[in-house]
Amino acid sequence: MNGFFNILKPANISSAKAVYLLKKKLNIKDKIGHMGTLDPLASGVLVVGVGRANRLFDVMLKKRKTYLAEFTFGYETATLDLESDEIVKKSEKIPSKNEIIEVLPSFLGKQQQTAPIFSAKSIGGVRAYKLARQGKVADIKAHEIEIFKFDLKEQKSNDTFVFEIECSGGTYIRSLCQDLAKCVDSVATMTNLKRTKCGDFEIFNSIEIEKVKESDIVPVDFALQHMEKINLEPKILKDIRDGKKIILKNSIGIFAIFSENKAMGIAEIGEDSIIKMKTWLV
Repeated sequence: MNGFFNILKPANISSAKAVYLLKKKLNIKDKIGHMGTLDPLASGVLVVGVGRANRLFDVMLKKRKTYLAEFTFGYETATLDLESDEIVKKSEKIPSKNEIIEVLPSFLGKQQQTAPIFSAKSIGGVRAYKLARQGKVADIKAHEIEIFKFDLKEQKSNDTFVFEIECSGGTYIRSLCQDLAKCVDSVATMTNLKRTKCGDFEIFNSIEIEKVKESDIVPVDFALQHMEKINLEPKILKDIRDGKKIILKNSIGIFAIFSENKAMGIAEIGEDSIIKMKTWLV
């Protein structure tokens, strides 16, 4: 079995647990894993790769994600969400709808972001949340992210607002919540999160684990549909596997490699015009 399942992860279970339940439901014997974690409290699109589709983990991780996120102003928990009931900061300042709308454009574009101390970020081979639970201060380096959309969709109450956020892979919505609150002289906690899109996988096509069938698997090609494609003859692919240098002029970049209408892998072609396979899917 090779391909992806677009799973509708419920809140209050881990991504690893969702993968386990899917594996058990369909009795999957092949390698299986999710293509980018969702926090236990979050719900929505969880893309699960089976078989050789797992080799596209890095590709899927870089895909854009879209979320509906609920931020509640006035207090901040230790984890920046409801996983912790320990309130570490409070503020009497609750921003108005107009104050929030005014600062949202400043978040668009590329920027540096620091992951929360309670996150799955690996620090020297140890998850940041494990260090935090031990009372240790993790040295978390900032990394580049990009925000493509940050819109206020709804004001649910005096202190609670719902946002639609489209962002690059690796973006921590909890950190975005904290940064937004700072911009309006307040503090906030992420009180709900739903992922509505991961690359081309959307929530309206996602399936609850208990309802998923083997026939719901999505072909590996689906994840490559927006990449620039190069079709190669089987003999040329064999030459590449055998270590021969194959030159393709006038093409520089990352390409999805196909042969006889089948996805074969991902290759990089540099200024030397040599095809270098980065990922084989067969």
